[in-house]
Amino acid sequence: MTEVKYEVVEHDGGFAYKLGDVFSEPFPTHDEALAAARRAAIEQRMSGETATIAFQDASGKWHEELSRGDDRPETKVIDETVKRRV
Repeated sequence: MTEVKYEVVEHDGGFAYKLGDVFSEPFPTHDEALAAARRAAIEQRMSGETATIAFQDASGKWHEELSRGDDRPETKVIDETVKRRV
């Protein structure tokens, strides 16, 4: 099963969470960023409807695939500002 890791980090004069190299919007406080990361992790685990999705890869090529609504990843939140799993 796929694992999705949200990391809370200092960013842009405040705090954000990131997934891979992509940052969320900045939050003024650490606690707000941590709460937002936890919400995103919970939402990522929720099942939904099977749907066709389109996405662009790093080289700019577009792909289309069927995403099963019950095929949800494991998620975790890492608080990089204190180097611990929360």
